[in-house]
Amino acid sequence: MVTPESDRQHLDSVTTADGTVIAVASIGAGRPVVYISGWLSHLEHGWRLPDERAFYRRLARGCRLIRYDRAGCGMSGPARQPPSLASELEQLAAVVAPLGSEPFDLVGVSLGALVAVAWAAAHPATVRRLVLYGGWVSGAAVSPPSAREHVLALVGSHWGLGSDVLTDLFAPDASAAARAEFGRYQRAASDAATAQSLLALSYALDVGPLLAEVRSPTLVVHRERDRAAPLAQAEELARGIPGAELVVLPGRSHLPWAGDAVALAATIRRFLGLRPVGAAEGGLTPRQREVAALVSDGRTNREIAERLGIDERSAEGHVERIRLRLGFRSRAQIASWWAAQGERPAAPPAP
Repeated sequence: MVTPESDRQHLDSVTTADGTVIAVASIGAGRPVVYISGWLSHLEHGWRLPDERAFYRRLARGCRLIRYDRAGCGMSGPARQPPSLASELEQLAAVVAPLGSEPFDLVGVSLGALVAVAWAAAHPATVRRLVLYGGWVSGAAVSPPSAREHVLALVGSHWGLGSDVLTDLFAPDASAAARAEFGRYQRAASDAATAQSLLALSYALDVGPLLAEVRSPTLVVHRERDRAAPLAQAEELARGIPGAELVVLPGRSHLPWAGDAVALAATIRRFLGLRPVGAAEGGLTPRQREVAALVSDGRTNREIAERLGIDERSAEGHVERIRLRLGFRSRAQIASWWAAQGERPAAPPAP
């Protein structure tokens, strides 16, 4: 299957005022939505993770999603100064500079939510709408001091074990295979020293004094049992930002693409004024739409194969590609999604 041009990730780079090279990726077309990632990222490795890629593709329908690796991470150059809120804002300034005077939507995830708050407070005219997912007001309130010290020491002294422990914390709803892959992804995204210093920054930041200065329409969205960032911190974010809307979703995963990523993407898209992603926007081929219809009818892979005149392995492959394209984790989610489209099965009649 040929991937549509609008579904491909395009890589570029910008340079900060101090000469640091920042890797930037964009996908889709339309008005800009700038996405500030959490603690660590790697634009190429993240794009290879099916669930993460599906989440970005879903967000990018009808807009241009712009992501970047912060200094010292992923495909970006080494940091020229210690991590700080000021350096984070300098990097974001370099990323949005090519947009000129056009206002953009800003999505901040985890640590990125704090950076997004600081940017929106300092540059209100640039931010059309602000989305904060999995964020907090004060890093000191995220976990007890003893827990923070333990995690920092583990990351600094044993990055392999530390990344695995944090993966279990960040994505308990992901499959074992997905968690193992994300652990490797974190280690590819950063060395131990950089990871430790960025995690320390996460714990040190406090954006409480900036909340009242945010003027952009704001959505605070959080999973109810997020194990990495307490819901109480999201509630505090929403109380502090004038007129902010708080949406609490079921789930316990901190990573946006783990757990029910479809519901999260739909919540963000609704707030940004982007239309719901239906069958056409999901990018399914005619054959995949036939398979989705049969899944909705409760057909097994063998029954799908018999109905469509293909082998069972091909039917299984179609179901898996549908799942990945739509960002789902199960056949039941495919069936529910198809039923929600209000369409009748597209499969041919039984012989």
